[in-house]
Amino acid sequence: MQFHYERVAAEYAVRGLIGVKGVTNLISVKPPQTSPKDIKHKIEQAFKRAADLDAEMISVEAKDGKVILRGTVDSWAERERAELAAWALQAYRT
Repeated sequence: MQFHYERVAAEYAVRGLIGVKGVTNLISVKPPQTSPKDIKHKIEQAFKRAADLDAEMISVEAKDGKVILRGTVDSWAERERAELAAWALQAYRT
């Protein structure tokens, strides 16, 4: 799988089946190769577009194939929004 949304969709597809008592999602996401600088820039731009996020309060670090978000947010919902904004950029990569 290349995209996070595919991983989540696979989990939700089986979670509601009759007889399923739990789901452990160990699916690996291997996105297309993109430079760390490009990834960092795209995530920062996504944060700036998100009206409910204070983009200045979240720093983005991309290196060795990992993205690290650091900072302070006002609520758990805002934390999740930042995480989703970072994952969402994968859907638009070419």
